[in-house]
Amino acid sequence: MRIINYLKQSRRLILLIVLLSIWEFSSRFILDKTESILLPPPSGVAVGGFELMQSGEIWKHILDSLSREFFAFCYASIAIPIGIVMGCFKSVNEQVDPIIEILRPIPPIAWIPLSILWFGVGNTQNHFIIFLGIFFPILLNTIDAVKNVEPNLIRAARCLGAGSWGVITRVILRAALPQIVTGIRIGLGVGWMALVAAELVGANSGLGFLINDARTVLRTDYILVGMLAIGVIGLSLDRMIRFTAQKLMPWSRALNA
Repeated sequence: MRIINYLKQSRRLILLIVLLSIWEFSSRFILDKTESILLPPPSGVAVGGFELMQSGEIWKHILDSLSREFFAFCYASIAIPIGIVMGCFKSVNEQVDPIIEILRPIPPIAWIPLSILWFGVGNTQNHFIIFLGIFFPILLNTIDAVKNVEPNLIRAARCLGAGSWGVITRVILRAALPQIVTGIRIGLGVGWMALVAAELVGANSGLGFLINDARTVLRTDYILVGMLAIGVIGLSLDRMIRFTAQKLMPWSRALNA
């Protein structure tokens, strides 16, 4: 039975294996020497990755990038209470929404020159750019989640004697949590992309810095290793959040789909 399940799971990797095989063959036998340097085969990328792991350089960059993402997420979590207040109180939403809608379309990358002038090159500047990437998806999902809470639940809580604070904490927040988690997943993904962009121009460590530094010495294998690390870590973070949410909120259909 385990063998059958293993084979079923392995079927998902068929296309990936085919694409990697085509890439390996093309880099080795079709592309000339110069082109193969610009696009090394998967085996060459694996060798480069092993070199970075053996030297410990890749782990340092990963740790620095993850720490920046974590601190920026802690700051951006302020979007949750702001979103709850905006979703619950129409007067607050009317005042704050225009400001949000003006700032939201501005991509985090556009803030990089200004953030360097404000904070200089360093962690503070990187935290600010990542914060912008994480904040707005969490905020918008929180507002929408609060507004879409079933009105009958709120009326039932009030009939049972719950006050405004009790309704918000024991009804609205719990009902909105699944969509808030979705906003966190989206926000962390956007923040991870913004982090790499910020590190490309404003950091002396991290995966973005590794990619840019490898470009200057034409180590395309290191560039691809950095890109692969970004993708794997992003996927792992999303799966970890989703798994945790499934355990804590088994009633959510969206998270368990």
